[in-house]
Amino acid sequence: MEKQKNAVGRRKEAVTRVFLSKGEGKITVNDKDYKQYFPLVYLQNQIEHPLKAVDLQEKFDIKINATGGGLKGQAEAAKLGIARALLEVNAEFRPALKAAGLLRRDPRSVERKKFGKKKARRSFQFSKR
Repeated sequence: MEKQKNAVGRRKEAVTRVFLSKGEGKITVNDKDYKQYFPLVYLQNQIEHPLKAVDLQEKFDIKINATGGGLKGQAEAAKLGIARALLEVNAEFRPALKAAGLLRRDPRSVERKKFGKKKARRSFQFSKR
């Protein structure tokens, strides 16, 4: 493997750039430890999920640059980015990652607000009289 592999993950408005290099399993997000950046356990599990799917928790150092969106969107974008980077390392990981549903970008995002409406679909209260 070369010195470093990288990939991009996206979810809602969040974009993450993931850099994978040989190491002892250190994960940093925006120059902080991922457990400090994502204090909620279920978000930490999102980050670890691709590595657990291919049994490589202690093999790579991961550096993540996250921008936009909220914590949940960033965590899920990082999950996709890590899965894509692992594919660049070894294409044989594809069946395991695909079975875990880690290679599909979640297309859902916030619908835009329309004029004449209170929100995207919510109308103002109708008054007959």
